[in-house]
Amino acid sequence: MSHIALYRAWRPQTFRDMVGQQHIVQTLQNAIREQRVSHAYLFNGPRGTGKTTAAKIMAKAINCERGPAVEPCNECDACRGITAGTIMDVVEIDAASNRGIDEIRDIRDKVRYAPSEVRNKVYIIDEVHMLTSEAFNALLKTLEEPPGHVIFILATTEPHKLPATIISRCQRFDFRQVSLPEQTERLRQICSEEGIQAEDDALAYIARLSDGGMRDAISLLEQVSAYSGERITLDSAVEVTGGLAAEQFAQLAEAIRERNTGAILPLVEGLMQAGKSADKCLENLVYYFRDLLVLKLAPQSKVSTERIVDQEKYRSIAEAFSTDRLFRMIDILNQYQLEIRHASLPQTILEVALMKICSLPEAGALSASAQLASSMEVPESSDPSGAGKTSSGDVLRMQQRIDALERKIEQLMRNGVRPEGEAASNAGAAASSGKSGAKGGSFGSRAGSGSGGMRSTVKLEPFLASVESQAFGQIRMKWSDILQRVKGHNISTHAWFVNGEPVAAADNTILVAFKNSIHRETTEKPANREVIEGVLQEVFGRPVRLATVMLKEWQTAAEAGPPPEAEMLTLTPDGQGGSPPQPEWIEEAVKLFGEDLVVVEDK
Repeated sequence: MSHIALYRAWRPQTFRDMVGQQHIVQTLQNAIREQRVSHAYLFNGPRGTGKTTAAKIMAKAINCERGPAVEPCNECDACRGITAGTIMDVVEIDAASNRGIDEIRDIRDKVRYAPSEVRNKVYIIDEVHMLTSEAFNALLKTLEEPPGHVIFILATTEPHKLPATIISRCQRFDFRQVSLPEQTERLRQICSEEGIQAEDDALAYIARLSDGGMRDAISLLEQVSAYSGERITLDSAVEVTGGLAAEQFAQLAEAIRERNTGAILPLVEGLMQAGKSADKCLENLVYYFRDLLVLKLAPQSKVSTERIVDQEKYRSIAEAFSTDRLFRMIDILNQYQLEIRHASLPQTILEVALMKICSLPEAGALSASAQLASSMEVPESSDPSGAGKTSSGDVLRMQQRIDALERKIEQLMRNGVRPEGEAASNAGAAASSGKSGAKGGSFGSRAGSGSGGMRSTVKLEPFLASVESQAFGQIRMKWSDILQRVKGHNISTHAWFVNGEPVAAADNTILVAFKNSIHRETTEKPANREVIEGVLQEVFGRPVRLATVMLKEWQTAAEAGPPPEAEMLTLTPDGQGGSPPQPEWIEEAVKLFGEDLVVVEDK
């Protein structure tokens, strides 16, 4: 039996056959029983959860010759005709391919006529979020004042894309993902009826892969049964679906635990030779280490895992990793998942990701100041008398002083002082004399220098002063158009740039804030910047530059506000640049940090 035949054979024909949506079924049945059926419904939820199926059952229930009934009989001419799709008064429309205003106008013209074969006309519009704005406007009036014999049922996986005016005129029902036990039981029932023997672990694995969609679960079952024949095993299910076998997970986890980079590369090469895709392997590894984390943090819980069937077998593997290391490994793999989608060499990205998590230190990464404090401690054995030993209190006080110095430097940078040239070198030397390796990279590092903590060199005062300007409001209104144009020029650039948010504009420059440093650094690459600034010139008709900043840095600066003019260095009485004679301690500060990093506050 083909997949289409199998799915149609097991597609629910009555409300009681639907899996996992009892709350919706009960509400619809009560409405039919009390003759309070609405003129418009909105069914939304993940794919394969029964939205369109429920719509067709609803159409049969209200048009059944033995009803309206809470359950269609599926025997009368109306029920059989709706099931076969031959009743002209029940129309199912795919909005993905019929999304224009002409199709909706055709519906609007036909709803005025009474039904010819059944009691009520029913229009089922699938993927309704794909309609154009003009089509939604044409549909709006019909939804607002429909004839009494017409019912609209809109189905979508993305309700947030629908106008609020459409949603407000419908009764909304949220379809949920089908639970794992419900899916497994339905798959077991199908296998029993079709004469297929299946292991419980294999059915549970198939159910997990479907992400809560019953339709996807039946599709995978048919695919696996076609490969396995009359008996479905866990190994065959893993092989057909492109997943990693339990032994391959264990081998990779063991190599990562031992930081054996030499074993990683042959394992990856073997996966590629076996036909596995690099992006799918990376996705499976994220799930796998997530499951190890669940086994470690909640060993007695009944939380289902995604890729581990025999939990007891892998508890020892979970115990071999620290919680902190698992968290960081998942975070790193997730970051590389974003890159591998657009990479020309996905296998290389997978290898780099695995080598990076292999090299992670076992203990949680200490802050730079803590590392300095630890490095300055003198071993007890080197000085038996204890006279030369640094106490923990001294280390703590030193760390606090270093942290205070870092905060002062960050405050200077928020006030717009840029560490460039010699000043940056002096500042870096001063900071390194107090500690080894400032956290986030040296505070004088520039964008694109390759440092991990990319800090803004943009002077923020002009942007802070223009946040509420009318010009910036116009930029925000045009932002969607700007993103679409960038996507049209280069979809890869758009994939990174879309994660930014415009926060201000000044001096023909738009400032965009990013939450993630990877997104920001990639956007700042010359090729991507050229695309974006070219689009900005198209939109505004003049050269417009792009500036970027980390969102936390911008929020901190916005909370502090622009520094008062009185706080800036004053001019000399003759009007020339410079500063008046300063006290000796100010001259010492200039020598230490450089005059570009010193701001004199006039109290």
